[in-house]
Amino acid sequence: MKTAIFPGSFDPFTIGHASIVERGLPLFDQIVIGVGINESKRSLYSIGERVEAIRALYAGEPRIRVVSYDDLTIDLARREGAQFILRGLRSVKDFEYERDIANMNERLAGIETVLLFTEPQYASISSSVVRELIAFGKDVTDFLPHRPQP
Repeated sequence: MKTAIFPGSFDPFTIGHASIVERGLPLFDQIVIGVGINESKRSLYSIGERVEAIRALYAGEPRIRVVSYDDLTIDLARREGAQFILRGLRSVKDFEYERDIANMNERLAGIETVLLFTEPQYASISSSVVRELIAFGKDVTDFLPHRPQP
């Protein structure tokens, strides 16, 4: 079984994140969305709120699981039996950072990273920007994924 970890703080989980998950599904048998606890970041939503929101979004998709973690992504990957880490790239700046992390993850744990380019319409959307808009009382509905209605 090909399993990938899609790690991030997801504070909040945006339509850009959802796009990477949806585009990753044909590549893997299972995607584990790993919601990381990063004590150095000031979070808008608690870890429990983030995990539950993403679980609700993918409630009808058995190939997606959502977990929280507070250690290295490679440790989460080992626990989950994942062979891959799935990441999205918005810019050249993202590429350099992701390349360095991917090289280190491969060196330390032999885990391959699969990078998907963000679709152009989502390239300017980031959790940081959405958090700032929320802080100023702006409507962010267009930047967040919506649960499909039955």
